[in-house]
Amino acid sequence: MNIALIKRMMDACYQAKRARELLPELPKGVSSSYIHYLDTIEGLERQGVRVKVSDISDALSDVLNIPRPGVTRTIKEMEKKGLVQKISSPDDGRVTYLTVTESGKRLSGTFNGQVFAQLAPLLEDVPDEDVACTIRTVQKLYTAMSERRISLEY
Repeated sequence: MNIALIKRMMDACYQAKRARELLPELPKGVSSSYIHYLDTIEGLERQGVRVKVSDISDALSDVLNIPRPGVTRTIKEMEKKGLVQKISSPDDGRVTYLTVTESGKRLSGTFNGQVFAQLAPLLEDVPDEDVACTIRTVQKLYTAMSERRISLEY
């Protein structure tokens, strides 16, 4: 890949960041990571998983590279806001399961359901293969940049 193409890819990443900023404003005190976590918990529950913090961490590790303490901190914030509920295992008190509250389901439904449902028909002409390639490319770029911090000498 030549330098000009790398620059164009970085410009596309900037555009992608600006596209994210065009998503509807979240309620006060709610971060976009909350929506992602709610979606992850609900998806795992649909698969029959009794969700633990470690399950969320594992599910998001490939995508967002968030360490487990960061996931734990976010879950605590979400619990304080009434979006998730912790339930102790009846078999082992050391194990805590998570479930999405009704408030969390409403929030998730609004953003995961409505927003992405409105975007889907607008993007239906983009082939799935192109989307998959874009995802792989951005992940490779992130990995390359995070593993090799580039320093400048002036």
